[in-house]
Amino acid sequence: METQSDFSIRLNEVQNRVQAACQRSNRSLDDVEIIAVTKTHGPEVVRDAWEGGLRIMGENRVQEAAAKMPQCVSGPDWHLIGHLQKNKIRPALQLFSMLHSVDSLELLTNIGRIAEETSLSPSILLEVNVSGESSKFGLRPQNVQEVIEKALSMRHITLEGFMTMAPFSTNPEDSRPHFARLRELRDKMEAEFNASFPRLSMGMSGDYEVAIEEGATYVRIGTALFGDRPKWKPQSATENCDEVIYTLD
Repeated sequence: METQSDFSIRLNEVQNRVQAACQRSNRSLDDVEIIAVTKTHGPEVVRDAWEGGLRIMGENRVQEAAAKMPQCVSGPDWHLIGHLQKNKIRPALQLFSMLHSVDSLELLTNIGRIAEETSLSPSILLEVNVSGESSKFGLRPQNVQEVIEKALSMRHITLEGFMTMAPFSTNPEDSRPHFARLRELRDKMEAEFNASFPRLSMGMSGDYEVAIEEGATYVRIGTALFGDRPKWKPQSATENCDEVIYTLD
């Protein structure tokens, strides 16, 4: 059975590796934030992460987050890091302070409309498919400029940067060129728009050190912190995800 000491050992290892990656790339440790990816885990790992000093929790699915959050400790900042469906925008805006996965102009437009209707002001990242993999969500790099123009025109949206996922590989170095491309794209867009897009969400348990070396400000870490993922489910019928979503609408 998992214990608090098991988590503490893994957290210490991750933090040491983050610090070493920052030192190698002459970056301040304050520039990098760990997002504790709690998807498919129960509320107890959120408690462990919070007590360990982590302040941002990442969830992939709106339904799961809606069922889980009421059972969790208060205080964490919640980020949506998974794909967002159009019919889940309204509850997502109520649950999350930042959406990492805005991957189309249509989705952005709908987020902006609902944010205005609800007087909410989410921060967003544009998900960019820099690898070109057909299996991945994300904007094509050549379409990013158009979406930025739209985002900057929206009163209720704050565009803070970009997110990407590298192709799966057992060699972290294989991820480096993809992370470098996102950083280079960010730098180009900052120059073109004379704007600041400070956040880069890239790197997961297998390649977060390389991501930090290439400029990541958010690293999304689950397995390296919490071990293999269980399949968490709400504890009773009254906590059914769909019912929670319905009340949020």
